[in-house]
Amino acid sequence: MNEKEISEIRRRFKPAKSNISNIRGCYVNEKREIVAQFNQSVSFMPEDETEKFLSILKKTLSGTLNKNLVDIEFTTQQVVESPQHRLLMDLKDSVLKNEDAVNAFFERVIEAVTLETSYLILLAHDTYDVPYRAADGQQQNDASADVFSYFLCSICPITLAKPALSYYVHQNEFHSRPADWLVAAPELGFMFPAFDDRSANIYNALYYTRNIAENHKEFADAVFGSTVPMPAAAQKEAFTSILGNTLANENNFEVVQAVHGQLNEMIEEHKSSKEPTPLTVSKNSIRQILQENGVVDENIKTFDEQYDAEFGPNTSLSPKNIVDSKQLKVSTPNVVIQVNPQRSDLIETRVINGTKYILIQASEGVELNGVAIHIS
Repeated sequence: MNEKEISEIRRRFKPAKSNISNIRGCYVNEKREIVAQFNQSVSFMPEDETEKFLSILKKTLSGTLNKNLVDIEFTTQQVVESPQHRLLMDLKDSVLKNEDAVNAFFERVIEAVTLETSYLILLAHDTYDVPYRAADGQQQNDASADVFSYFLCSICPITLAKPALSYYVHQNEFHSRPADWLVAAPELGFMFPAFDDRSANIYNALYYTRNIAENHKEFADAVFGSTVPMPAAAQKEAFTSILGNTLANENNFEVVQAVHGQLNEMIEEHKSSKEPTPLTVSKNSIRQILQENGVVDENIKTFDEQYDAEFGPNTSLSPKNIVDSKQLKVSTPNVVIQVNPQRSDLIETRVINGTKYILIQASEGVELNGVAIHIS
């Protein structure tokens, strides 16, 4: 899925737009015991309660693509015969009314999910009459091209709110409010099937994790039976390590500067183009940047071997996951310098009288703790 398709589905999570009729839930305690199950009709809920449920579900489609939101792919064999995919299809096709399928899904999730607190599993099914979009991109809301049937799963920690003073309107007084258990934002979840090219794709699911350092592999294995991509934070750590090992024996400041600079240029160009397909870079693209900046063949070989070992030879990465597009940071044990990635040309290294220096161009606008200073 791309960002436009995700946004199109996200806009549905309002009482006036959603076709969600029921919300199913399973409350699980820290011992992995089911405390309660429910199947609430949205039509009998107060509007503010419906909005709260929809707001929680909507957060399962939030965050950054390829960081918080990743595509899970099913092979043809999985679609034909895997128990995980069959269960997902049963849930979708029955509109979450197949009690055996719902209970089997809850059991599968409970066996796989490990959270420090109790949690709530939420399930909701929606049908979307996808508006027809003409060749010029204009959407015609009165003409439906397809009906997209899907369901969403959100797994939300239950947190204990602290006791506090609270205002009681009818008494016009403040009194102590006891500690209470509240449903927090989803920690993980997914949408099935994916909404690719504005239609259902049963070969994909959209998987959500709030924490980009955690991909909840056990959950993905149990629910999808598919390999889940390495967490975004781990991708950055691995790539940084590979780059450092590749350039260990070279005068590498300018090379690292060039790699980060060119990847950030790709990010900016992709953003300006408004291309909906997520940007990725292959191993060959990164290798080419290294070669263009004079990295020797022996070190290129090191890069190839370590990239293959960490990510796989055919794996492409999102540049946003492996470089910081907001800042370039140069650090020593005693000094940290943060630079706009678009102006990495302001920094250079030099050896003067045997001492290594980092030089920064400072033509104008120099301040020291907020005080403008003049360099003469």
